[in-house]
Amino acid sequence: MTIRTRNVLVLALTASVVGTVLTATAPALASSSSSSSSTALSWRPCVQPGGPAGQECAELAVPVDYRAPDGPRLSIAVSRLPSERPEARRGTLLVLPGGPGGSGIARLTRQGEALRRELGATYDIVSFDPRGVGASTRASCELPAADRHLVTLRPWPAPDGGIAENVARSRRTAESCARNGGAVLRSFSTANEVRDIDRLRQALGEEKLSAYGVSYGSYVGAVYAQKYPQRTDRWVLDSNDDPDPRRVERAWVANMAVGAEDRFPDFAAWAADPARAAEGLRLARRTEEIRPLFLSLAAELDRAPRESTTPGVPLTGNVLRQVMYDALYNDAAFPRLAGLMRAAMTPGATPVLPPEVAGPLGDEDAAVTMAVICNDVRWPRSVAGYERAVAANRARYPLTAGLPGNILPCAFWKDTPADKPTRLTDRGPSNILMIQNRRDPATPYVGALRMRHAFGDRARLVTVERGGHGVYLGTGNACGNRAVTTFLTTGERPARDVVCPD
Repeated sequence: MTIRTRNVLVLALTASVVGTVLTATAPALASSSSSSSSTALSWRPCVQPGGPAGQECAELAVPVDYRAPDGPRLSIAVSRLPSERPEARRGTLLVLPGGPGGSGIARLTRQGEALRRELGATYDIVSFDPRGVGASTRASCELPAADRHLVTLRPWPAPDGGIAENVARSRRTAESCARNGGAVLRSFSTANEVRDIDRLRQALGEEKLSAYGVSYGSYVGAVYAQKYPQRTDRWVLDSNDDPDPRRVERAWVANMAVGAEDRFPDFAAWAADPARAAEGLRLARRTEEIRPLFLSLAAELDRAPRESTTPGVPLTGNVLRQVMYDALYNDAAFPRLAGLMRAAMTPGATPVLPPEVAGPLGDEDAAVTMAVICNDVRWPRSVAGYERAVAANRARYPLTAGLPGNILPCAFWKDTPADKPTRLTDRGPSNILMIQNRRDPATPYVGALRMRHAFGDRARLVTVERGGHGVYLGTGNACGNRAVTTFLTTGERPARDVVCPD
């Protein structure tokens, strides 16, 4: 969590763009409705091109504010793949999307067939677009397009490390969101997503849910397991976020520096491999030459940006850094980064920018991600503190050039969090299976270890010795896939933590 749904701030701050949704227009906010949560869902066919057969969709009404259950409501878009053999069905598996800002319906469209093949008829497979996302009720901050590019949503410092422009942009973004977002935007939070999930469980008629949460979805799943332990059956958390309740998303942004450092050597080895020569993508003869090459090229582009094939969007050092960070999510994106570096190194060449950095995000996509991370936890407000953090971060982690320490709109956010972040504990059923790549750029291993420690004997951790973001059915690792599939289909969980070779 598309180019990995974890991105718009924390995927656009830790990385990418919300996937295609099943309807073009999100439902409007209802003025009022009954407070009942037991209304059954009304399913209709909604098979998508390239998606799995039998996909169905429905809408779930939930309160904008759970403290006023009879007040205004919003609509949550839901989708499912019913079990093809009802007699073999044991329950519902809820797929929790990444982000914040990721579409669960888009994920089900992309991954549903693979899940169905792997799990057979064991579950109805269900997912949803969280409030603010895709086909659910949305909100807008009315931001100008220039403030909605990934390299501006992510607060990359100026070439000299200055943050004055980041401060000004963060201030006007927070003001615009406060002016235009209203109660709906203020409701976008992890706590409300967890409440919405429990309403969905009731609407599905399930006493308990099983779950498969990826990236930010791992954190949402962890909070649900802490809040409603008696409602959890078999619980899989993939690519796990640091659950530190004092910091939450603040820690995730800070961890970007560690994640990039953990993962970049994989790209370096790939880009120096003689096999790349035939593709025109071998950047150096030795692995250890790739990192200084990248850093020098980024610095050169800081000084003298290159025109790209996208009018008005040059290839700058920060655009290159952004493409680098995105490429670390999956080995399949390495050629894109190497090709951009090669073009930047070639006199007379005009670099072609990847789509995710060539144009702005949609205003509603940017709004939901910022709102969640700012509504979840208080952020420091001292500009001087951010200046010091950026300077220290640039010195220690040059690949990310100070971004993980920089200021966000949350520093100027007008509303305080309505809920305290949840502290995970070891009290509850031992029914959680975590799976994690060792070198994950977005949810680094150090954060997964903190979640594992917090859950104690409630959890087991499967560590896969490879790089990238997202493990189950995404890396081809038979050991990791087998551990998750066995748990979901039989309930058998490893007796202790497991390490899977690449």
